[in-house]
Amino acid sequence: MLRETQHERLRCRKPVLFYEIPYRLPADMITRCHWSTDDPLYISYHDLEWGVPVHDDVRLFEMLVLEGCQAGLSWLTVLKKRNHYQKAFDGFRPERVARYDDRKVAELLRDPGIIRNRTKIEAAIQNARSALKIRKELGSLDSFLWSFAGERPIQNARRGPEDIPSHSEESDSMSKELKKRGFKFVGTTICYAFMQAVGMVNDHEVTCFRYEQIRKMGRT
Repeated sequence: MLRETQHERLRCRKPVLFYEIPYRLPADMITRCHWSTDDPLYISYHDLEWGVPVHDDVRLFEMLVLEGCQAGLSWLTVLKKRNHYQKAFDGFRPERVARYDDRKVAELLRDPGIIRNRTKIEAAIQNARSALKIRKELGSLDSFLWSFAGERPIQNARRGPEDIPSHSEESDSMSKELKKRGFKFVGTTICYAFMQAVGMVNDHEVTCFRYEQIRKMGRT
């Protein structure tokens, strides 16, 4: 009974809103990836989160949903709405999102804090249900998704944006398997962006100050 109570408490805790964390930008002389703009939100995402290996099921589900929401839009647009997304989607806990009904969909479609696209909202709900099936079958979403990267981060050595592909054999395989399991908005390009974001591949450019830091994280 105690274990069950602790589990419920963990499931119901308030989600951590990443961009509520105070962040002081590094000095201007620091070299970053070329895709990083001068927007403070984008810089903090690049410096603190992009490429860091993620193994938490809730965070992985969140990033998979947000990458799908980006389709046809800029990532900065999604980042600006991310905190509100976390609140609107119950911290992206799959067991809660999977229970959303038509009334909840209608509520989300009226919410100006998120991308009000019915297809993307319904895809997030379907993806939550599919994620729960994977968790029941394999134990965790983490082990399933990381299997496509060979269980460890793939270390690349990108010289510039022209060296970074839009997809890979690994993202092709992930996309194919996710679609087979009922996931939506999981094309290979979206899957590759997801793999970059959660550290399955290190695509920081070799001149970027984060490249070596992320590479060392992949060794642990």
